[in-house]
Amino acid sequence: MSNQRRNLYFFYHPNEQLTEQLKPLFKLAEENDFEIVEESANANIIISVGGDGTFLQAVRKTGFRQDCLYVGIRSKDEAGLYCDFNLNNFNEMVDSMLNAELEVRRFPVIEASVNGESSFYCLNECSVRSTLIKSIVIDVFIDDIHFETFRGDGLITATPTGSTGYSKSTKGAVVDPKLPCFQVSELASLNNNRFRTLGSSFILGPDRTLKLKVLQDGNDYPIISMDNEAYSISNIKDVTVRLSDKQVKTVKLKHNSYWERVQRTFL
Repeated sequence: MSNQRRNLYFFYHPNEQLTEQLKPLFKLAEENDFEIVEESANANIIISVGGDGTFLQAVRKTGFRQDCLYVGIRSKDEAGLYCDFNLNNFNEMVDSMLNAELEVRRFPVIEASVNGESSFYCLNECSVRSTLIKSIVIDVFIDDIHFETFRGDGLITATPTGSTGYSKSTKGAVVDPKLPCFQVSELASLNNNRFRTLGSSFILGPDRTLKLKVLQDGNDYPIISMDNEAYSISNIKDVTVRLSDKQVKTVKLKHNSYWERVQRTFL
């Protein structure tokens, strides 16, 4: 591990049990010349302790930093697609960091712009969903070309790593994160002689721009979710999604590929 990567910031949701579990890890890190910092801006390694949801929040709350590495530690014995390490086996993590038995992987990020103003980054997915007991109507444009008019519960735009989450539950494909792309999936689309959509997920390349124009028919306050956070934004006219230049750099153990993690999680 480079001397330039020894400032650690721990992101977690404190509780009495977890705080006690972390004390030996803090001590072990300090004994091996790592410095634990109080502010994420001063860290070059940000360590999330919890699960995949905590990891997503750690990345979001620290601003999708491009100059540091993110590390995920599971606090419970459960599968995690972003978390290589287990809190009950933190000796392995410290030993791996000291002996450079880690590899850096880069995960694609999407950028979502609402009404051409507010922009948000997403590591997992961005979804637009109706908050009313009625369908939402969305005109779907790809590179300014009208592709379809969707009517249903909503649309999900997922990154490759996000393809194993909400998107997968809608029968979307699981996408290799080495592919710079994003996937669009439908939520309960209404298909009949009057309304017609593709009826399946589709994948867009890195240079494509997706624009979702919400029909103003009273459904003007849809829920927009960015990863695992929801935003209620009034008078939403359109959401533009594209692949960002940003990438989230994480560390992984050697011989622990994305597809091995998918296998452990789902098979």
